[in-house]
Amino acid sequence: MIFATVSTPHSAPQPALVSNGRVHPLPFVNMHAVINTGAQQAAERASKESFAMDEVKFHAPLQPTSLRDAYAFEQHVKAASQNRGRDVPETWYKFPVFYYSNPHGIFGPDDEIPFPHYTQALDFELEIAVVIGKAGINIKPENASEHIFGYTIFNDWSARDVQQVEMQMGLGPAKGKDFASSLGPVIVTSEALSDKATNRSGVYDLKMSARVNGVEMSKANFKDIFWSFGEIIARASDTCELQAGDVIGSGTAGTGCLLELTKAQGPWLNAGDVVELEIERIGSLKNFVGGNKV
Repeated sequence: MIFATVSTPHSAPQPALVSNGRVHPLPFVNMHAVINTGAQQAAERASKESFAMDEVKFHAPLQPTSLRDAYAFEQHVKAASQNRGRDVPETWYKFPVFYYSNPHGIFGPDDEIPFPHYTQALDFELEIAVVIGKAGINIKPENASEHIFGYTIFNDWSARDVQQVEMQMGLGPAKGKDFASSLGPVIVTSEALSDKATNRSGVYDLKMSARVNGVEMSKANFKDIFWSFGEIIARASDTCELQAGDVIGSGTAGTGCLLELTKAQGPWLNAGDVVELEIERIGSLKNFVGGNKV
């Protein structure tokens, strides 16, 4: 099943079921209510009235309860470490790591992304994210799929120059990351991806790509992730209860950012640039870089 949050010229944003190229409104106040009801039960309440895809505006599918971002693609980790003049830390291979980002700075498809006044090195990040559908603590990797509601595209916008300075302090990124995260256009449940499943928990064979102003910059595949979402969820839930509506990003896919592609030298994104991330079966998430720094 495929879920989205949409609006029409005559309606406020509301959850919807996307089926056979049509958008069917759902009688729920937001996506959290859909998640708490359950995918199958929610889909059964879809309106018979439907809209064509181009008749609605897609919004960020949900406002996360919390937002974590992992660092799980080895190719990206190797390239980023090399750009910093170091080897991949040995501890990276011992357990999946993540940081907490801002769950309130969420943007959706076709939204304009603010260009922070404090950066000269704005970057995109090509990621996939899981939406937690069932609360849990101390979740085992092999049971993680029971706690996943679905998958969406995630762009973890980054101010690379600020991030580099911040992380010299020995903590995770802060102002280098907290100004914007994009999600969407839809959430696709595991059942809808079953024919693309791998033998690793929460991992699927899905092509990923990124374009800037129509030029392809990145090509990757979700199946190449080093730490599975099962392992990431197990780590995140260790002595910490995950909540329905939490979102966890994969970290940047290999080649999935300008930091990696340009060896951290730029050129970086400019005002007016159009960034489009695409993941097979999930769709395309397009955003515009704001014309004025804020």
